[in-house]
Amino acid sequence: MDHATIARAATLAVTMLLATAAAHAQKPIAYPAKGQSQNQQAQDDSQCYSWARTNTGVDPAAVANAPAPASGPAVGGGERVRGAVGGAVVGGIVDGSDGARTGAAVGVVAGGVRARQNRRAQQASAQSQQQGALDTFYRAYGACMEGRGYTIR
Repeated sequence: MDHATIARAATLAVTMLLATAAAHAQKPIAYPAKGQSQNQQAQDDSQCYSWARTNTGVDPAAVANAPAPASGPAVGGGERVRGAVGGAVVGGIVDGSDGARTGAAVGVVAGGVRARQNRRAQQASAQSQQQGALDTFYRAYGACMEGRGYTIR
């Protein structure tokens, strides 16, 4: 596989992960189990939403609107530079100045691959943390609504 194919596959995987997480992060549906009116349900919903936000420290609106981790060629931890330097050193030892140039070029490519892998891992970690926060919030919300006589799905 070439680098472009790997990058497309990784982008598709991250997109699918985000779509799956978005599907799981939806607000539970509360069904009135004790004949609550629509007005009462709206009031209970609002109060449980506030209670869950206060008790978990999670605001679903803020989590959903959190900026995505930065990406692009300028972002990274210096993997390309470290790869170039390492490649130049090894290439220089093995084959002098021509080897240093070749090693540096190979090191830049390898560093770029590492940078993309690290960026994907950071995005997956951020998504996992976001999902965990929303799950915590919605469990608290659901518990509050169940305590007020609703069936939660």
